[in-house]
Amino acid sequence: MSLYEHIFLARPDVTSQQVEALVEQYKGIIETSGGKVTKIEPWGIKSLAYRIRKNRKAHFTLLNVDAPSAALAEVERLQRINEDVLRSLTIRVEELEEGPSVMLQKRDRDDRRERDGGGFERGGGRFDRSDRGDRGPRRERPRDDFEAEESEEN
Repeated sequence: MSLYEHIFLARPDVTSQQVEALVEQYKGIIETSGGKVTKIEPWGIKSLAYRIRKNRKAHFTLLNVDAPSAALAEVERLQRINEDVLRSLTIRVEELEEGPSVMLQKRDRDDRRERDGGGFERGGGRFDRSDRGDRGPRRERPRDDFEAEESEEN
């Protein structure tokens, strides 16, 4: 059997319980075909880079699958029929990732940053420039000829 990462996008007006029901349906199809789903990661509602069927957001879900290709072909066929699924992508991989995916690691990192109070408005995080010292007095910028003519006219 082959290893796959399968991601699908569901419409944003679908509830998370309905997305879970879709996942269970696809998981059942894979398991009846002799495969198994090793990891399910709901990434939540995220903004899309461009509109897909008039939607600007979607529920993202990742499935790590160890199954024959026929099982994934059947899942993709059902997703094309289902109007709640906007897009799907299946990638064959050499080995499946253990632990949380990069998307969940990013979410955890962002949550920690918000809890710690980093950011521009609080003076922390990557915008903190206290280690640079004072810049000194500001120098006057030489005016262009065009700006000089404009100021003389006024």
